[in-house]
Amino acid sequence: MKFETLRWNQGSLGLLDQRLLPKRVEYLNLESASGVAAAIREMAVRGAPAIGCAAAFGVAAEAYRLRHLDKSAFHSALLEAFAMLAESRPTAVNLFWALEKMKSAIDSGKDPQSIALDLSQAAEAIFKADIEANLEMGRHGASLVPEKCSILTYCNAGALATAGHGTALGIVRSAHRQGKAVSVHACETRPLLQGARLTAWELAMEKIPVTLICDNMAGYLMTQGEIDMVIVGADRVAANGDTANKIGTYTMAVLAKRHGIPFVVACPVSTIDPATPTGNEIPIEERSGGEVRGYGEADWAAKGIRIRNPAFDVTPAELVAALVTEKGVIEAPDEAKISALLAS
Repeated sequence: MKFETLRWNQGSLGLLDQRLLPKRVEYLNLESASGVAAAIREMAVRGAPAIGCAAAFGVAAEAYRLRHLDKSAFHSALLEAFAMLAESRPTAVNLFWALEKMKSAIDSGKDPQSIALDLSQAAEAIFKADIEANLEMGRHGASLVPEKCSILTYCNAGALATAGHGTALGIVRSAHRQGKAVSVHACETRPLLQGARLTAWELAMEKIPVTLICDNMAGYLMTQGEIDMVIVGADRVAANGDTANKIGTYTMAVLAKRHGIPFVVACPVSTIDPATPTGNEIPIEERSGGEVRGYGEADWAAKGIRIRNPAFDVTPAELVAALVTEKGVIEAPDEAKISALLAS
């Protein structure tokens, strides 16, 4: 890869500002939990694994910033930091997983300076583990990809959505590096155009053949035999295999099922939430209607109309041909298979 999504320099998190891509490549330098929480809310960073990593570094940055406080004030401020980051986005379970990991790294018997160092190391460990998981996921997932394959993907589940390599695009990258003739149709992904702005940019950077399409063109291409496989990421997978991902993913899954095309979900084990029984219990974030009303400085909707903007939808497990994780591939995922995977 020719870019880094996150950069950590003791006390400061560098975040590639994804709102500016592909026109500008700029980094935010964040030195507090509030700054990181705002970046997550405003989607300067997005993608469940990347959000989890960013939140971990947000805790570490706050601890570093406050390391000169006395113990009582330091711990009180850290509790506020955890709460602030937990409220930044509700759907991506990696956020809460990472925060729990960071909480477990705190030894209350140590002084603030030592705790700040421990939290920095814990965040770096989460970051490195995500890259390793993505590489393993790519290796497992590439085994599902034929020697010649046209893959449809939705939103962005690449290096930009993770610590590196990617989940859905990690499979594409791995298959490409194995010499397989893979090409990608990237749906633009309304309303924030993550497919057009991010996925297409990532693939073009690595010279992997990519064709950009509007979201409503996917069904037509399937009828023409131009799509062999659909691969997407996930923001949360329920215990039974139901999957929450960017709004519009469910539509792609239904279309794939109708046309007999494998629909594959790629995510790290940390995205699986055994405490959520089914997709019905996954909280769906509702974002500002301004994102639908227009884009950038353009405003194309009639003023005063009601707008809905759910950010995610849920794909039932019965539509998922395979779930790819760093631990391996589960075909036709269900509660029993997922439970066995988590226990392995």
